[in-house]
Amino acid sequence: MRDVGMDRRAFLSGVGAIGVGAAAASLTACENRDDRRAARSSKTLVVRNFGGAYSEANREAVYDPFSKETGIRIKVVNFANEQMLAQIKDDRPQFDVMDIDMSNLVRFEHEDASEPLDYGRLKNVRNAGIAQSLLTPNGVGKSYWASVLAYRTDAFDGRRPESWADFWNLGAFPGKRALQGEVDWPELEFALLADGVPLDRLYPLDVNRAFKVLDEIKGSVRTFWEYGAEPGELLSRGSVVACSTWDGRLQQPIKRGAPLAYEWNGARRQSNGYGIPKGSANPDAAYRLIDFALRPEVQAHMARIYPDGPVVPAAYGYLTEATAKNLASTPGNLLSGFDMDIEWWLENQDAVTRRWREWART
Repeated sequence: MRDVGMDRRAFLSGVGAIGVGAAAASLTACENRDDRRAARSSKTLVVRNFGGAYSEANREAVYDPFSKETGIRIKVVNFANEQMLAQIKDDRPQFDVMDIDMSNLVRFEHEDASEPLDYGRLKNVRNAGIAQSLLTPNGVGKSYWASVLAYRTDAFDGRRPESWADFWNLGAFPGKRALQGEVDWPELEFALLADGVPLDRLYPLDVNRAFKVLDEIKGSVRTFWEYGAEPGELLSRGSVVACSTWDGRLQQPIKRGAPLAYEWNGARRQSNGYGIPKGSANPDAAYRLIDFALRPEVQAHMARIYPDGPVVPAAYGYLTEATAKNLASTPGNLLSGFDMDIEWWLENQDAVTRRWREWART
């Protein structure tokens, strides 16, 4: 995820897992699922999300309207990935529904840590046009975001890099670059796009070819950024002239007058979604919240206050063009970018990440 109180590296690596023991110790040994269901009011639903601005936007666009309509109060927790898994495997999840990225929803499915979804209970999914890739057995997508090419508009004598091939073209677009560090998946796809691989033929990734292309630009890569705001800071200071970044993170610097822009061509899209953990104490309310959040008007409300793209196409009927153009799922942006292949990355992440770390250090 691109924001918020907990960065993605901490989430994926389970840095927060040091709290697992303390969380587990606070539970009595005799507690079981039925006890929890009896003790927890059906009028309270515990939602795990990423915290920070993302949680605040959800509170305004989703949770408070849902509570007003249903009378169900939303309590938010921010457990890290490994904490959630530990609680579920101990049959003691301290949350009823999880809002996490789709790659981890798939991982939870593989680990038998989430409930299969009954799509018959999600009426707002039926005929809504949600991409099939976001309708997984144990998780449903809720929003899109993307990694994009960002640059200084005053750096290239009026020219604008329009592709990853331009990003790699140090002759036409000279200057220092920055690429993403270990905060998310290595950016091999951008190297392959720069080398001419078509969007629809990226996967399975040609890892050897990608690293060969990365070698071409390595001498101009000043740093590997590790938190969401860092690309905007690097670009605003002029430390680099071009950089990968998470879409939406440059909007505030641009509004403040920084000479920055970003390009949707070749954007790598990812998604956040909803899942229900094994042993959820309040699955009925979880289904109601998920279905509520996938209403077009609710999706649009969220997009107005937080720069994630709706997964329900009808939501765009509630958005202005000025808002829509900056979202990853706007029809034009969908065509110019690609969806990250979650299954490929989950299968190959350990080997690729080890190789990327070695490459980055040398």
